[in-house]
Amino acid sequence: MLGVLRRKAASGASSASVYGKSLYKLKPAVPTPRPCSAAAEEIIHYTRGFGGARTFCHLPLAGHMTTLMPKREVLGILQQDVNMQIWSRSFSSSTAEGDIVEAVVPFMGESISDGTLATFLKKPGDRVEVDEPIAQVETDKVTIDVNSPEAGVIQKLIAKEGDTVEPGTKVAIISRSGEGATHVAPSDDKASERAPPETTPTVGKPKGSPAPPPKPSATEPQLPPKDRERRVPMTRLRKRVATRLKDSQNTFALLTTFNEVDMTNLMKLRSDYKDAFFEKHGVKLGLMSGFVKAAISALQRQPIVNAVIDGDDIIYRDYVDISIAVGTPKGLVVPVLRNAERMNFAEVEKEINTLAKKANDGTISIDEMAGGTFTISNGGVYGSLLSTPIINPPQSAILGMHSIVNRPMVVGGAIVPRPMMYIALTYDHRLIDGREAVFFLGRIKDVVEDPRRLLLDV
Repeated sequence: MLGVLRRKAASGASSASVYGKSLYKLKPAVPTPRPCSAAAEEIIHYTRGFGGARTFCHLPLAGHMTTLMPKREVLGILQQDVNMQIWSRSFSSSTAEGDIVEAVVPFMGESISDGTLATFLKKPGDRVEVDEPIAQVETDKVTIDVNSPEAGVIQKLIAKEGDTVEPGTKVAIISRSGEGATHVAPSDDKASERAPPETTPTVGKPKGSPAPPPKPSATEPQLPPKDRERRVPMTRLRKRVATRLKDSQNTFALLTTFNEVDMTNLMKLRSDYKDAFFEKHGVKLGLMSGFVKAAISALQRQPIVNAVIDGDDIIYRDYVDISIAVGTPKGLVVPVLRNAERMNFAEVEKEINTLAKKANDGTISIDEMAGGTFTISNGGVYGSLLSTPIINPPQSAILGMHSIVNRPMVVGGAIVPRPMMYIALTYDHRLIDGREAVFFLGRIKDVVEDPRRLLLDV
């Protein structure tokens, strides 16, 4: 083992001669280490990376680089190391100072640059686990959760509800150990802010009865009192829907054509095979899959309805992506059935159920709503008898389904009750003529009233 080399000024040897010696040729002069002594100048071993040594006389550790330098230089280097260690300690997750982590807004999608911090799900002092939602950010299309990166206790909320935030914006500070976190009751703070200062009431006799308010003239409008009104800011999703629908009205030459469908055979098909269908596929057979298959058949027969105007060109799509309008507590969303022309009844029902559940839970992604060549909207689930749906840009048409009502119909010369549904097709008259629109709805009617046509392709 190499010991501490010392040289006093009287020895006659220069420091340079000692520095030039090869370390591999140095051998200990005595079998036992000598204690450190106060010399005019000492040459010691400086081991890089040895951490907080208590004395400069420690031997170098195996595998570390050893150099020889004057003690005064070592002190300066060690001082630098100590400073660097303290500086980096606040960014370290393994030390007491690195106990703090930050929750930030995640990436929200290629087409989304910012959102509105809608609500906090946690407050200071609450315990959170890894990936547990702390806040929700509303975007133009979906609601995104801001999750906790580590388990710990929320120490402080940085952003405020209603703020416009971007990916990477800091939302909350979390303490892994829970130190320094205090529980804040926002309701108490707000109550104290709103409570007026207490004053001592003045006791005295009224000087006179107040004058009655002037009676409004006959022509003056009677406005409701302001204390019975509430002003609530629009959500990002609602503003986006409003903008898109108004753009649709301003861009497209909207026209709607109607027809009615006898639902007897499709409802009988569902009733006869619902148990066997569920037993084999694990999903219920609904009416929506029948309309999706009918729409696919109609789009393939009238490809102009599946096309779109782009500048001075018409783009024909040789695939069918059906958008299904889903009403959620936060607004209307339209998840897409990709390549629906390749799906059977069971696959359509499964995909619709999956997307509808995600939409209502607020977990649907941007990619699951992007695109779409044709939209189906079922207002009948809410009791709508008849409506004129509006096109979902940049598509060219939308099919509206409505409620099923028993009405007297003439069948075979006799008046009988039949379950009837009105259907509506709103289309862009710049691209689609009335002839194609009427033929399109006629194909929907034929397939729904006789589903065997799908099997025979007639």
